[in-house]
Amino acid sequence: MSLSDEIKTLKEFYCEDRCVLSVYLNTNPGDPQQLNGGWKIHLKSGFKRILEYIDASKDEKELKAFTILKDKITNEVESNLNNLSKSVVIFAAVDPELWSVNYVQVPVKTSFHWENQPMTEEMEYMYKAYPEAGIILPSFGEVRILDTAMGAVKEELSYEFDSNVDGWRIRKIESANHDRGTEKTTKPALEPRPRTNIKTFYKGMGNVVEKLKKERGWHEIHISGEIDLANAFAETMREKPASCIYKNLNKSKTNDVIHQVFEK
Repeated sequence: MSLSDEIKTLKEFYCEDRCVLSVYLNTNPGDPQQLNGGWKIHLKSGFKRILEYIDASKDEKELKAFTILKDKITNEVESNLNNLSKSVVIFAAVDPELWSVNYVQVPVKTSFHWENQPMTEEMEYMYKAYPEAGIILPSFGEVRILDTAMGAVKEELSYEFDSNVDGWRIRKIESANHDRGTEKTTKPALEPRPRTNIKTFYKGMGNVVEKLKKERGWHEIHISGEIDLANAFAETMREKPASCIYKNLNKSKTNDVIHQVFEK
């Protein structure tokens, strides 16, 4: 399910009584308030305030449901310490069942909501600023592609030029956690191609990217590379890319690429 479809489903979710716990948790390691795992304190204090409110209402059904969700969310975050980015956004309910978790590279203000429907306004704002998008990093012999949403990389694909067939083939698909910045390769360098033929060289990859855009629901395409490479690749696209950044980020870590493209 695409993120846009997920948001639509969340907006349609509703229960008669309060049953949905919406959590926006700032886990940004660059935030001074998050030093030494400050988010753990905020998580506990946020749950404590809601628990006090439910205790005062003396609603046993709400108390039981909230306790289950509080424990489930705490376990989810603590079990994924290596996946923590800048924020975690969670929407959860027991009956009817709801469980939506997103680890994102977009900063949020920590907040907790116990209502009869998911509080999606902040998530919608984040999605508007960081929609599903493809980032294309062309270089000689390789085109690196990042499938992103909400400022995070969902998947990384790498295509290489096969001189035997004079065309492009997928080399491998990386997980979102793959760190290209530390990768070492012994792959032989491709012989430089005449710069005048670059547009023709990338033509086949332009079709691949158009297909990926349709399949993955990208709202935007961004291209980053050396001036002539980025421009040549852009010219193979039927639609003009949302941005063309004249920087060679092909060997950069995914988080650095995201920062350069979306926070420029």
